[in-house]
Amino acid sequence: MVRAMRARTASITDLPMSPDEERQRRFRTYLWMMVVRVLCLVVFFIVPDWWKLVPALGAIFIPYFAVVMASQTVHHDVEHREVPNALPASPTQRPVPPTVDPGPR
Repeated sequence: MVRAMRARTASITDLPMSPDEERQRRFRTYLWMMVVRVLCLVVFFIVPDWWKLVPALGAIFIPYFAVVMASQTVHHDVEHREVPNALPASPTQRPVPPTVDPGPR
């Protein structure tokens, strides 16, 4: 029983990302995608002829994907963890159905 409790120990790396860290991660994602968009605009003025279409499409569609990707939050599946040194849960008891008193005989 003791070995079963120690099989899975909690670790600091199991904790979900803090809201500040997640906000910073989303901001960096959005920032890098906007940097790529600016590069697409610069390349648009450099390339000739119909090649302008490629960076133009990038500059048009990247903001949509940047917002979608930056809006995604990280959800961690919370698994049931056994608390060390905790008392075991009491067994659930089924309710006893009320008995009908037939009255005096």
